[in-house]
Amino acid sequence: MGRWSYFVKDHCKEIILVDFSDAISWRARTSQGRRTRCFFKCDLKRLPFRDGFADFLFCLGVLHHLPTPCLDEVRSLKRAAPRLLIFLYYALDNRPWYFRLLLRGVTGLRRVLNRIRSGALRKLVSLAGTWLIYLPLILLGRLFQLVGAGRFIPLYDITMIKASDASNRNVYDRFFTRIEQRVSRQEILGLAGYVPAGYVSERFPYWHFVCEG
Repeated sequence: MGRWSYFVKDHCKEIILVDFSDAISWRARTSQGRRTRCFFKCDLKRLPFRDGFADFLFCLGVLHHLPTPCLDEVRSLKRAAPRLLIFLYYALDNRPWYFRLLLRGVTGLRRVLNRIRSGALRKLVSLAGTWLIYLPLILLGRLFQLVGAGRFIPLYDITMIKASDASNRNVYDRFFTRIEQRVSRQEILGLAGYVPAGYVSERFPYWHFVCEG
């Protein structure tokens, strides 16, 4: 969708946007402020640019869906720019034990549901997940937050986003992606020479981090 480019468009002279699918062509036709944006349909793993072509590169919510180790891809992208902002799904390593237990169940369900190819059925599952799972948990989290305990309820964090819209997207992403990698904060800090101390977020969304060097 290229939605994150909206937040940087006023801070740079030119934005290079990359996507593997034909959606990049549609976005190029419908984008406002196209004079500052360059659109390329290409593979993130084989960028057709010289090393150091950008001053800053951001990749949010993508690398953990690739069929290769996501942290290896972070290392590979370092050739593109001296500073990177990356967001990867986290391993719930800062959450209570039952979060990880629930994740195991969700992962098993995802491996079944991602085989669905019908767009109508996927939409139905997404709506059901939104109204029967996500929104009730968000409401429960808000109630617990009245006594400062919202963090103990799964999905409470996404109340920081518009609940219904965010939930529908999250349900779709959660159950219809074939590959989902998760990394711990310690694994990110293990990117020796890439992640300076203090550049891994302690706040939602976990984990986003900055690479420099």
